[in-house]
Amino acid sequence: MSNESTTSSQTISSVLNEQRLFPPPRKFTEAARIKAADLAALQRRADADPVGYWADLARAEIAWRKLFTQTLDDSAAPNYRWFADGELNVSWNCLDVHLAEHGHRTAIIFEGEPGDVRELSYRQLHAEVCRFANALKARGVRRGDRVVIYMPLVPEAVVAMQACARIGAIHSVVFGGFSALSLKDRIEDAGARCVITADGGRRGGNIVELKTATDKALAEGCPSVETVFVLRRTGEAVAMQAGRDVWWHDAIVDQPAACEPEWVDAEHPLFLLYTSGSTGRPKGIQHASAGYLLNAKLTNRWVFDLHHDDVFWCTADVGWITGHSYVAYGPLAAGATIVMYEGAPTYPDGARFWRMCEQHGVTIFYTAPTAIRALMKLGEELPARHDLSKLRLLGSVGEPINPEAWMWYHRVIGKERCPIVDTWWQTETGAILISPIPGVTATKPGSCTRPLPGIFADIVDDEGRSVTTPGAGGYLVIRKPWPSMLRTIWGDNERYLKTYWEKFHNRFYVAGDSAHRDADGYFWIMGRIDDVLNVAGHRLGTMEIESALVAHPRIAEAAVVGRQHEIKGESVFAFVVCRGARPAGDTRDFERELREWVAEQLGAIAKPDDIRFADNLPKTRSGKIMRRLLRAIARGEPITQDVSTLENPAIIEQLRGQS
Repeated sequence: MSNESTTSSQTISSVLNEQRLFPPPRKFTEAARIKAADLAALQRRADADPVGYWADLARAEIAWRKLFTQTLDDSAAPNYRWFADGELNVSWNCLDVHLAEHGHRTAIIFEGEPGDVRELSYRQLHAEVCRFANALKARGVRRGDRVVIYMPLVPEAVVAMQACARIGAIHSVVFGGFSALSLKDRIEDAGARCVITADGGRRGGNIVELKTATDKALAEGCPSVETVFVLRRTGEAVAMQAGRDVWWHDAIVDQPAACEPEWVDAEHPLFLLYTSGSTGRPKGIQHASAGYLLNAKLTNRWVFDLHHDDVFWCTADVGWITGHSYVAYGPLAAGATIVMYEGAPTYPDGARFWRMCEQHGVTIFYTAPTAIRALMKLGEELPARHDLSKLRLLGSVGEPINPEAWMWYHRVIGKERCPIVDTWWQTETGAILISPIPGVTATKPGSCTRPLPGIFADIVDDEGRSVTTPGAGGYLVIRKPWPSMLRTIWGDNERYLKTYWEKFHNRFYVAGDSAHRDADGYFWIMGRIDDVLNVAGHRLGTMEIESALVAHPRIAEAAVVGRQHEIKGESVFAFVVCRGARPAGDTRDFERELREWVAEQLGAIAKPDDIRFADNLPKTRSGKIMRRLLRAIARGEPITQDVSTLENPAIIEQLRGQS
């Protein structure tokens, strides 16, 4: 991600005007963990004394081996340190703290793509984590060693993460859809001593050959790797290298179900998580133990209103930060029951999510806007076949959700009785920073509403001045440090400073997103700063044009990019997916209709100059649209970025073929 912008010092224009307001249902508010008075008290405390506020929460929420005496060390700002002289163990805080009173409670409900189901109680999960932690130690893995995890979304992935945390090893989860080359780059950058993988995983009815990719990565370098643990998941035959490779089941067979945790200082790195940089070289985002755990736990309780009888399903893979904070760590620290699903959301059909919600009694459902739009495209009949009455809260994560998708989610899935928490946060922030509190906040379709208590978010112009005019956009920034913020980029602190702090001379964290506030103080994310279009002197956010297109009754999805225009500077280039079949033959009349529709919704300045129809948009397996790839296609440039995570690689040729 780059925070450099070639745009002018003007603010970004918001052309989206969404006025609908949805107060929390009275029944939900009455039973909510946080009520209006509680939220107001938290906000007052945070505003009056931010450091003391976080100290109070850290003392209350974390089981410390040694309590900290200094809350925030800002002597090397912006390399902030939180609770630095305290000692804890993250795995202990996620598992051991629950055993005495709640060891019998279900921790994980797992469903594999073929339909196999497993459940693990907290006591069983604790035993599995301890056995594997002992297996790691038996192979020489120690505190501070880096361990790369390259697995399908199965319970053993969480076991591996928690086992690393238990012994003080630093894990780096690599999404199972990444290529061998991407895996190699991450192993080498981390200097990993060990890789944990599987014979394969299942996705969309196919086998994802993880062990084969691991072998290819290691054959091309990675001299630091001494051991490869291999989980047997698919039963496919794989090559095993003597001395290096060991089967998971063989490694744990004689290991005891107890493992004394390694007590580490609060700033000990818990994990590295690599994000793709705009330069092509991935960035190893480094998160510390205590600060990360605190925000992950709190946001699970506050944003998702977690109660002891909830069944919480965050659909994200643990290869992404959402899977770290809202699958592997935060919900377990809060004592929740989570659902994990291995496969594709539309396998064997588009009702898979809704069937699983019914079968497992899901009460809280958290997924990405791209998944919502893909399922929305399939119509209302599929969810209508399933009993979704246990759902009481819905969430959205990953990118701004357009109002049309929000309303479908609210009406068809939530039956107009489930609050929607539209959350804004990043890999770098560690946890949710801006979100409704579901029992308190009235929501607006497409807005992540207001920052959580203790998060000092603002919108500034190119000079770093607050943008106070409602609807005028700018850079989204965080003015004060918070505990779960990234600490640095692994091995490259200079890049950390340049990427996130240099733009405004280290005064505040620069998220790289553009946003605006409305008259009620609600935040609206307009897309990446790099995605802002400069059309005839007007700076337009791509998200709003996409929302207008998707509001058309015949359009299911849209992605907007800019390309150079000799008169306007940039022109609007839209890729759209229709409900039903892609239009064939002469599409000029329909294109004209869509342009006029956008003009009516947003104004003539936002009308797309080019519209390209596709069967699908190029998405990663996590559901994110690869906009940089679309920019390259729109501009006729060669595609240089890694496309190994694409769910639908054939779509590239379809889009290119229309050039």
